[in-house]
Amino acid sequence: MLFPKKVKFRKWHTMRRNPKRAMVASRGITVAFGSHGLKAMTHGRVRSNQLESARKVVVRSLGKTGKMWLRVFPDKPFTQKPPEVKLGKGKGDPQGYEVEVWPGRILFEVDGVADVTATETLTKAGKKLPLKTKVVARH
Repeated sequence: MLFPKKVKFRKWHTMRRNPKRAMVASRGITVAFGSHGLKAMTHGRVRSNQLESARKVVVRSLGKTGKMWLRVFPDKPFTQKPPEVKLGKGKGDPQGYEVEVWPGRILFEVDGVADVTATETLTKAGKKLPLKTKVVARH
């Protein structure tokens, strides 16, 4: 699974978010390396094991001819309290790492395979992620 070698702080603040204001990504919104990309259509926090699961699907279906790029990296630690613990007594222990994804962000890119294969592959990978996605082609 993906995780950073070192982080400056063990526990991060959870971002505040105004649900009335729609936030969209401003970086990483175009297909830059491959011919097809998987674009996030909704906001979500993607954990490292979910990214790894989607990555495995892409690598298996591409075979040796295709190339894949992962455009996001889970560097934000998330915490969780043990089950049946009452409120108070501090924040939970770090459980793993996640990445905050905003609508419009490109998550995966593929190249070196036919259009149909690329679309099928990225659709399968999108099913492994906790947000709505769509396949986009390079302009």
